[in-house]
Amino acid sequence: VQLQASGGGLVQAGGSLRLSCAASRLTFNTYTMGWFRQAPGKEREFVGYITWGGGSTNYADSVKGRFTISRDNAKNTVYLQMNSLKPQDTAVYYCAITRRFGATISREYDYWGQGTQVTVSS
Repeated sequence: VQLQASGGGLVQAGGSLRLSCAASRLTFNTYTMGWFRQAPGKEREFVGYITWGGGSTNYADSVKGRFTISRDNAKNTVYLQMNSLKPQDTAVYYCAITRRFGATISREYDYWGQGTQVTVSS
């Protein structure tokens, strides 16, 4: 399994970015795709997930109402739309995949993308 994350960059507070995560070489049909982030000096934290089968989503309280996760089944790609960005959203964002349904803990994820930097200036 390979995950390729992209779309990070520098944006001013209040702006928007969309991250993408393309999955390839999948060996299973049902899974959860999650997004995590890690700021300098901090632990990796859960951002949100989407389940592949039913498309259920779940978000961390810190991003709820601002971030939206969606998927394109045909492209095996998941998107993280980030609106109303704040300086505290600055972090390296990672996508990850697990066979578990609705996992929110990083150690429950089996495969990880390489991370993409998001920097929000004030």
